[in-house]
Amino acid sequence: MTSFVRFFIAFAMVFLHATGSAAGSAMRGLPTEVEAALDQAKLPRDALVAVVQEVGASSTRVNWQPQKLVNPASLAKLITTSAALDLLGPAWTWSTPVWLQGNLQNGVLEGNLHIKGSGDPKLVLERLWLLLRRVQQLGVREIRGDIVLDRSAFAVPEQNPGDFDGEALRPYNASADALLLNYKSVVMTFTPLPLKGIVMVATDPALHGVKADTSLPLSNAPCDDWRGALKADFTDPTRIKLNGSFSTACGEKQWAVAYADPKSYNERVLRGMWLDMGGKLGGVVRDGAAPVNVAPTFEVLSPPLAEVVRDINKFSNNVMAQQLFLSLALVQRGQGTVEVARELTRQWLTERLGEVARTALIDNGSGLSRDARVTAQMMARLLQVAWASPTMPELLSSLPVVGVDGTLRRSKAPAGRAHLKTGSLRDVMGVAGVVVSNTGRRYVLVAIVNHPNANAARPALDALVKWAVVNDARMEPNTVEQ
Repeated sequence: MTSFVRFFIAFAMVFLHATGSAAGSAMRGLPTEVEAALDQAKLPRDALVAVVQEVGASSTRVNWQPQKLVNPASLAKLITTSAALDLLGPAWTWSTPVWLQGNLQNGVLEGNLHIKGSGDPKLVLERLWLLLRRVQQLGVREIRGDIVLDRSAFAVPEQNPGDFDGEALRPYNASADALLLNYKSVVMTFTPLPLKGIVMVATDPALHGVKADTSLPLSNAPCDDWRGALKADFTDPTRIKLNGSFSTACGEKQWAVAYADPKSYNERVLRGMWLDMGGKLGGVVRDGAAPVNVAPTFEVLSPPLAEVVRDINKFSNNVMAQQLFLSLALVQRGQGTVEVARELTRQWLTERLGEVARTALIDNGSGLSRDARVTAQMMARLLQVAWASPTMPELLSSLPVVGVDGTLRRSKAPAGRAHLKTGSLRDVMGVAGVVVSNTGRRYVLVAIVNHPNANAARPALDALVKWAVVNDARMEPNTVEQ
């Protein structure tokens, strides 16, 4: 071997060692793009926990504070929905049995109509109408007795909807209920009629005994804070007042609000809908026990669990997640309580994930909590286990697609390259799911920020997703914990 060849080989080895060390050392911390985004947002690096790991691999690409306990916000829904798909199966459904109790003759039921809830999260307006329509198809036009609602399947302590964040009128603060009707909410649709100078207001459902304004003036103001411009007043449960105006520039808009008196919602919506359908009710709508040891007249089945899980994760629906959380306890343990649901979920996590799950603190299944705690390492392990499970397609397809739909439709990360669940609270911002890189590799990605300024962390999370998409060919495995 000539001296020139020996020199060339030695030079090449030194060069490769230097460049390899540089790449490896870069991955001992966070990617530089992520660090820059954190600096721009004035967020300290220790506010972030993150894991990036190729699907099926034992080594990690990013392993930043993986064992630090943090609040996951709505990333907790990944635990609830993964457990439900595993324990119940994607085709499982809720059943809402209905009894016609008494004599039925000439369209008159001399007795009660009983409806028993089992936690169905999707007993929304259309399906409630179909339930009552089925009653009419059986020949009932007048109920001389009562409509009796059995809500005993769940034991949920009463709470003020505004206790969590002071936003009592936000539908996401609705509490779980064994017979949850239409999320205890009202949807107002605003349709501008420029030639008349007004906006037409339609309210669904029509709640019995509740009046709502049906129009208000149009304005030429910009369509920015259009809800504030309405000057809505919901303080009187029997009156929805709109004292402001609506901008012509807004076009048609919808606004969903939680009803101001959730305790009376079921009574108002059932009586209102029954009367609107031409029915008559001689008695009242009240809570009570369903018939025992008597087969129901008919049952209403929910959509399959896979469809419910999609709604929960795509749109981060808190009350639906809490319904599912309690339903797991009811089906698996016979008790629809938060305590039993927590115990069941902790046991499931430990059985599926091992020791890494023992430090997790499970609260209400939705992530609408200040107490829930997980580690990035545990969440990454959960996603790895989910990826290898038979229900992986249902879980993955339930997650928002970056830049396309759900809670990530406005994301600045590469569009269509990741399915990620989002989580956000006043002091929490996070994402978790699966990213597809430019080389076709798939990576589990978990990133959570806990900090008073967490709402500024979105660019840093987007930067990590983009890094996983475009840089995997240059990444070196990193197992150093920071």
